[in-house]
Amino acid sequence: MQEAIIRSIFFFFVYSFTGWLFEEIYAAIKYGKFVNRGFINGPLCPQYGIIMLIMLYDLRDLNHQPVIQFIATMVLISIVQYVTGAVLRLVTGRRFWDYSDDKWNIGGHVSVKSVLLWTTILMLIIWLMHPYVYIVYEIMPKGILKIVEAVVIALFFIDLFVTLAVSLKWKLKGEIYENVASSLEKTKLTIGEKVFEHIKRRMYKAFPEMESQTKSDTDGFGVPHNRVFAQGMCFDKLFWVFFICALLGDWIETVFVWATAGQLMSRSSLLYGTFSIVWGLGGAIITGVLYTLKNKNDRYIFIGGFFMGGVYEYSCSVFTEVVFGTKFWDYSHLPFNINGRVNMLFCFFWGVVAIVWIKFLYPKMSKIIEKIPPVTGKLLTWLLIILMSLDIGVSSLALSRYTSRKNGEHAQTSIDQFLDNTYNDQFIEKIYPNMTMAD
Repeated sequence: MQEAIIRSIFFFFVYSFTGWLFEEIYAAIKYGKFVNRGFINGPLCPQYGIIMLIMLYDLRDLNHQPVIQFIATMVLISIVQYVTGAVLRLVTGRRFWDYSDDKWNIGGHVSVKSVLLWTTILMLIIWLMHPYVYIVYEIMPKGILKIVEAVVIALFFIDLFVTLAVSLKWKLKGEIYENVASSLEKTKLTIGEKVFEHIKRRMYKAFPEMESQTKSDTDGFGVPHNRVFAQGMCFDKLFWVFFICALLGDWIETVFVWATAGQLMSRSSLLYGTFSIVWGLGGAIITGVLYTLKNKNDRYIFIGGFFMGGVYEYSCSVFTEVVFGTKFWDYSHLPFNINGRVNMLFCFFWGVVAIVWIKFLYPKMSKIIEKIPPVTGKLLTWLLIILMSLDIGVSSLALSRYTSRKNGEHAQTSIDQFLDNTYNDQFIEKIYPNMTMAD
């Protein structure tokens, strides 16, 4: 019981701070300046902590039913957002957010657009971020954690009391409350300013021209109107190629298997989302290396795609077998194979795909990517990088633990138990139906 309470308090404050941080980043991007968000003085948005606790403990049985979990989370967010907004308006006499201008809203406290946005973010946090938060909790010394939590709880309630007192015009007795509240407010302002300055530095680094631009000449963070996002061959462009190819590659494989074998099965490389990392990395590598040959004869692109595809596929096969002890494909039953990892017929396919991609598809995709607004493009790029990295990390942990279970290794730590309960054999085998254990 005590363990459950300590864990719940830890999660509450972690996600209250995470929610506040998201609010700060959103405001910094939207307004181009630091905006102090949140009701209390400290850097916390308690409503996010409350929602996450309910999701973790009341909706956890729906982890394997993402659609139902998504709908339930939407309902939960709508209720919490409405109640919080109404209470804050009652206590302070003003709105902390107002969705009255949105098409579908309830009393200005809730809108369909905001609920969909925050539901998506919270679901991604549950799927991708929470496993790492849980691991951090497990490795922290519990004695020290109890002391830290006791101090944070005391500061939180003092902060809440002072905020309510000021809002309701109570007369405070003693300066200790005001001093603590003042310190918390300074901390909040400091963190918020640092978040804003970090974002601003990142934007100025990405777009050096911003600092000399006037407001009339710019959008958002001072980005010039005529600035082109991900122009030419650059990191941002290659990441979007990776992302799109990973997405399309999974869909293509799914349709191909359905058309040839009559089975609709998962072809994804990751636990969450329809992404094929093999296709994504392959698309990015081929684009980065072979695009220099775009004006050459097609046979040069074909040869490059043929050999690069073969080497790449062989390397991926060795990597997954060595790291995870698993095989995701085996061409041993097909002619012209090399150790079952590569098939010459598929190498021919890679060569043809390289020509079609470099000559026809990529130039069109490049133009579409460059039409993304610069600020939006940068924000989306780094958001997707973070989410994809978390997805890859969670998937790697789950696969590693799956291999250990198959080798007869019992759970040694609470982290192993968490992975066993959350990502059991049935769940893993549903995502990776063609996966086999390496000999």
